[in-house]
Amino acid sequence: MPTSPRLEQLASAATRSTAGLRHLTWLLALMLLAGCASRDLATHDPGSDGLSMERALILATAKNALGTPYRFGGNTPEGLDCSGLVEMAYRSAGIPVPRTADEQFRALPAVNRAQPGDLLFFGDRRKATHVGIYRGDGQMIHAPGSGREVTSVPLHIDYWQQRFLGAAGPAP
Repeated sequence: MPTSPRLEQLASAATRSTAGLRHLTWLLALMLLAGCASRDLATHDPGSDGLSMERALILATAKNALGTPYRFGGNTPEGLDCSGLVEMAYRSAGIPVPRTADEQFRALPAVNRAQPGDLLFFGDRRKATHVGIYRGDGQMIHAPGSGREVTSVPLHIDYWQQRFLGAAGPAP
């Protein structure tokens, strides 16, 4: 029984459509998996006995800043933004760092496992938009934003895990 050219065209189009849909499904699955892939926020806590003098100073300054009001561009005890907190804490240990979170992320030496006093960077993969200081025991000290104060927060929260870009360890 001969088939009509129109029926052959429809069958061919359906086959192409099914193959295209299958490719699209695979592409979407790969994109979803890639979106879930992020750097691991790995830490190492040697204990206070294993901290250098610089790290102890950085942490003491950051802890003393708890409760300080957020101020955009601030880097003094009167008001701090996230990178200003880092700048002030590292300055207390005699370690100069760039001013903004993204400049710090790009310029400072990366580490695979953050230790107390190291910097933790967060953002959207193109740019670091936030930075905090790893306190130890799964906690970070940071200046969260307008209308808030410098605080210590747990890092296991999905919000931080999903935005983590990497860590830097400029302190000895």
